[in-house]
This record gives sequence, structure tokens and C-alpha cells, in this order.
Amino acid sequence: MSFVIVQVIVGGLLLGAVYALFSSGLTLVWGMMNVVNFAHGDFVMLGMYVAFVVYTVLGGGPLIGAPLAMLVLATLGVIVYFALIRDIMKGPMLAQILGTFGLALLLRYSVFWYFGSNFNTLPSNLVGGTFDFFGIRIEASRLLAGVVALVVTLALHLLLTRTALGSKMLAVSEDATAAQLMGIRPDTMQAIAWAIAAGATGIAGALIATFFYIVPTVGETLGIVAFVTVSLGGFGSVPGALVAGLLIGVIESLSGYLISAVYKDAVVYALFLGFLWFRPQGLMGKT
Repeated sequence: MSFVIVQVIVGGLLLGAVYALFSSGLTLVWGMMNVVNFAHGDFVMLGMYVAFVVYTVLGGGPLIGAPLAMLVLATLGVIVYFALIRDIMKGPMLAQILGTFGLALLLRYSVFWYFGSNFNTLPSNLVGGTFDFFGIRIEASRLLAGVVALVVTLALHLLLTRTALGSKMLAVSEDATAAQLMGIRPDTMQAIAWAIAAGATGIAGALIATFFYIVPTVGETLGIVAFVTVSLGGFGSVPGALVAGLLIGVIESLSGYLISAVYKDAVVYALFLGFLWFRPQGLMGKT
């Protein structure tokens, strides 16, 4: 295997880790509340704009932008839960679809109104230059994004499986009424889940902004990636989102290099549809 192919695969893994991070928030909300958040991609977009504002106003990079984006988006997640999600959860699935889709449009066109429709980018050397590992060249921005995304995704999994808070959240996801009888407040746990999910998208958005274009409509593209990742990994499974994100990142990078960058998305979605034909519950979804 040539160094070029190895470099492409490594780049795909780093990108896939970021995909997994912002997809884990979507799978958390679905697994806990059976709510499909069509505004998820626009949450990532807001995280990107937080990083952009941090750079243009403060001159700071992702080490400042990512924590700030996490706080801003986590706060927004709690507000969205109490102002919208808590009520539409009581209605039919159509109410959830229309409600979150309307939220996506509100967020998107609010950003259009304030920032305009211009494409923005952050300097390619904002994080640093390029590292050379045994002939494999990796941009510092992508390395930072991939490593941080991987660590945060694993931390989220450990939070859900190894802590008292995670146990309470999982109890609410299994049976909210029984959890309430045990002294657990479903509203509080669900609000925390939205805060965590939105905070994860904020971190991912701030990290991906260092090597991705920033525009109000980018949430559409990232939202599709998130849904594909979650579907492939299995709705409600954070480890599944991680594996699927890494897989999609590698397939996207390899198809872009071996075939053409124009067709890389088509290859990913074709393989995704083919896989779900045989295993519709995803890699780690419940049967």
C-alpha cells in the first residue's frame, strides 16, 4: 500500500471522527426521546459561526472557539428543549418533523440575515502547519479536529455507560414513567441530553470550521451526513455512530482520490443504501 493511499485513509479517519462527534448528538436525542432533530446540521453550522466570530473579533483559534461553541450550543439546546421539543414530543411524529424542520429554517435564515450569504473560511494555518509522520503529511487542523472529536465521542460513551447521570438518562429512555417513580425527573434528564447533544455539535462545528467552508446553508450538507452516519451505525448507539463516522470518512476520502471528488458523495450514499438493504437496523442498532 503506497504512502499516498495511507495518507488518504488517515485523513478519512480524522474527518470521520468529526462526523462521529456531531452525529453522536443526533443519536443520543433519538435514543433517549425518539425525536428526529432535522435542525441538527444547523446546530453544527452555528458552531462554525461561533468559531468564525471568535477568530474575527478575538483573533482566537479553535482552542477558544470550541469550548465557547460548546457553551453557546449547549445553552441553545436547553432553550430549544423547553421552548419546543417538550411540547411537540406529546404530538405525532409529523409534529416533530415539522417542528424541528421549522427550527432549522429559523436558525439558517437568522444567520443569513446577520452574516449574509457569503462563503467564509478560517486561515489554513490557524492551528499550525503540516506534520510529517514517516512520509505521511497531515494538516495540524485536521489532526486536532480528529483527535479531539475522537476523545469527546469516547467520553460521551463513557458518560452514558459508566456514570450515575448516564444511568439516569438511560432509565428515562427506557421508561420515563418508571424513572419518575424512582425519583428521576424526565424533564431534567431530557434537557441535559439536549444540552450534551447540542454541545457536541458546537465542538464539532468549531473544529471543522478550520478546514471547511462556512456558509448558512452548510447545515443541509452536514445534516445529511449526520443522518447517514446515525442510520448506518444504528439509531441510539454512540459506538455505532463512531464506527460509521470513521467508515464514511474513509470511504469518502478513498472514493474522492481513486474515482473523483465529484462522485465521492454518490459512492458513500450508494454503499449506505446497499448496506441498509441487508441490515436496516444499522451496524450496532437493536434488532
